[in-house]
Amino acid sequence: MGLNEAVDWRGELGGGTTAALIQAGTFRSDAGALFGPVPRVLWDRLVTDEIDGDHRLLQALNCLLVETSAGRVLMETGIGERVSDKVREMRGYLGKPILPAMAAAGFEPESIDVVAMSHLHFDHAGGLLRADGSKAFPRARIVAQRAEWEIALDDNSRIVASYDQPEIRLVREWGEEGWVDGEVELLPGVSVVRTGGHSKGHQAIVVRGSGPGTQTLAFFGDLGMRPWSANPRWVTSFDDFPLDSVEVKGELFARAAEERWLIVLSHEPKTPVGRLTPDRDRYRFEAV
Repeated sequence: MGLNEAVDWRGELGGGTTAALIQAGTFRSDAGALFGPVPRVLWDRLVTDEIDGDHRLLQALNCLLVETSAGRVLMETGIGERVSDKVREMRGYLGKPILPAMAAAGFEPESIDVVAMSHLHFDHAGGLLRADGSKAFPRARIVAQRAEWEIALDDNSRIVASYDQPEIRLVREWGEEGWVDGEVELLPGVSVVRTGGHSKGHQAIVVRGSGPGTQTLAFFGDLGMRPWSANPRWVTSFDDFPLDSVEVKGELFARAAEERWLIVLSHEPKTPVGRLTPDRDRYRFEAV
């Protein structure tokens, strides 16, 4: 079964490589936490039409499905189906989880060869299992950094708050079969690059097309959540290593702007695909 018009965005990268964005629902996060150390006077006007009565912002669960001649890669899985009513209400979780969202777009989970995770926080790794606890992508290799698996099961109280540890333990053996260290090419043209910053083992995923009309697409995970993330100095309270985030964002964003990469934002609900443009000593996200 192939992708259809139900996808939220689709692009040709060249050489038969295509990318499609599938939103696996939405949830809400505290606005202050998302902007971290950035003073409210600088960000308040950016979210006037979005912030709710509980001072939360709407966050999309953007997943990216890449098809190449060598196989199919899914980036991220969203919150998934194994969510209690209490958590669903607390998070304001709405919409279709990844499997029904993929089905609506005309894609079968059994056809996925690789699931590449930017990191293992609950809103990115929750869809690895079906509601009954079976593998959501039975043929796939799960790829995350070794450092991410190690930190996800740490006993640090801050870490526990970011990861759904009981769920991570259920997929640990499956995940360990595909863990990587550093930059690795998963399939021809599809690579992961360890970034750190947001979490110890956070990684970006870069997809390069080939031939005429070649484009490069990058998914920076939670180093690039929303349009305002284009300023490398704007980090969230969820970044465990914020100074590392600032440094690596500056490096990656400079290259993305210079080479005109397509950028997919991890949590932007309205304009998730665009490019980075230099803007004085920072960058500006421009939707396409």
